[in-house]
Amino acid sequence: MIEARNLTKRFGDIIAVDHVNATIRDGSVFGLIGTNGAGKSTFLRMLSGILKPEEGCVTIDGKEIFENISIKSRFFYISDDQYFFNNATPEEMKNFYQCVYPKFDHMRFIHLMESFELDRRRKINTFSKGMKKQVSVICGVCAGTDYIFCDETFDGLDPVMRQTVKSIFIGDMEERNLTPIIASHNLRELEDICDHVGLLHKGGILLSRDLEDMKLNLHKIQCVLPSDKKPEDMTGLDLVKTERRGSLWTLTVRGSREDVEAAIKSYHPIFAEIIPLSLEEIFISETEVAGYDIKKLVL
Repeated sequence: MIEARNLTKRFGDIIAVDHVNATIRDGSVFGLIGTNGAGKSTFLRMLSGILKPEEGCVTIDGKEIFENISIKSRFFYISDDQYFFNNATPEEMKNFYQCVYPKFDHMRFIHLMESFELDRRRKINTFSKGMKKQVSVICGVCAGTDYIFCDETFDGLDPVMRQTVKSIFIGDMEERNLTPIIASHNLRELEDICDHVGLLHKGGILLSRDLEDMKLNLHKIQCVLPSDKKPEDMTGLDLVKTERRGSLWTLTVRGSREDVEAAIKSYHPIFAEIIPLSLEEIFISETEVAGYDIKKLVL
């Protein structure tokens, strides 16, 4: 398990990460959302032991990460900017990573390079941005680490390749309990893979929740009510948001599904249906309560 406690990093007068507290459980996918400059990359670099925090600490299973070689062998960091040795080929990078990560899977590396149709003997500096990220992902999953830290890893990949990478992550989670931590400025990229999402804004965690808990307690209802009924008149519903188009109401409400269904039925609607909320809709509802407009933050 990864724990960050009062994690703070400054660059001169700029507070890049401001007393962040976070817990990342093993075997889950933690999504870190935020605009450019929100502190995502700095947070991941402290998680990776590249930067030393001014205050607080970040640990894996209770052991601090900074300058801890044994702990660093348990994770692989994929930065937003791809870094490789000058004139290196994927094969040469694989040889290097084999020295760093004892569990590096040589045969899987060859298989994935062939599956991605990448030449492992071609110089990486001749690859496109997307191809370089593919090489980083392949090296990352083949390293056999417990954690993989991804900074805007899906940026630059085409839609098919994004789904392929997500499928690889999910497969490794099932087979060996891999824990991906994925930073992105795009909610939609993480919607189908994350278990827990943290919203980073101006260096601090604005919101950090398990998606399943949020989905179980927040519902969207589309309904047509009798002409003498309005949502605000309905007792038993914790209304978060209401919208109306003609006779169709769209309600966002809190509470258990059973309680919400019972409250709606008691008003004998002409039509009513509970429909799933997207990650975007969940975060819009949660951040509006806190006085923020998430569309201005990450969309």
